[in-house]
Amino acid sequence: MADGFDAKNVGLRTQKKLLSKMATKKTVKILIDETSSRVLDNLYKIAKDYSGNKKVAEKVVKDLIKVVIKIGILYRNEQFNEEELNTAEQFKKKFRTVAMTVISFYEVDFSFDKNYLTKALNECSLMIKQLIKNHLTEKSTARVENVFGFFGNSEFLEAVFRADSPHRPLLGKVVTDLNTMMENNIL
Repeated sequence: MADGFDAKNVGLRTQKKLLSKMATKKTVKILIDETSSRVLDNLYKIAKDYSGNKKVAEKVVKDLIKVVIKIGILYRNEQFNEEELNTAEQFKKKFRTVAMTVISFYEVDFSFDKNYLTKALNECSLMIKQLIKNHLTEKSTARVENVFGFFGNSEFLEAVFRADSPHRPLLGKVVTDLNTMMENNIL
């Protein structure tokens, strides 16, 4: 357009901005299925217990929600090119593998491999940043780094996966829901 106005682009930016402001539990329950919502609730509890800081836990889970919702908006509005769609598909496969790994590490005693899981989560982070780099701001990239920096931190992973971990009951709930999500092809 000659004057630079694009209603679709304005609408897309407005959706992303609105949803980044509304990343609350109530909003999430409207936009995300019940099982995914429980996973997020339990990840929040684990993050809060581990960090001892409610604000840190809230920030990391809100950042996760914002990134997921923004990527969903971009996808639904067909904003990704062919290369980005390939990256998204690679991420989906890698993240499914990570979920299966988490389940296995929880269910099989002495199978936890911190280095493997840290590396896999780092690879997921790189794929997401590659996917969003042409569409979202540096603030969204920082959100991705915060999420993967927290949940992919080797000390955090060791604390959560230790056999005597106080986080084990919550991790069990996350694993149960991950199994459900995989059975229902949500992951």
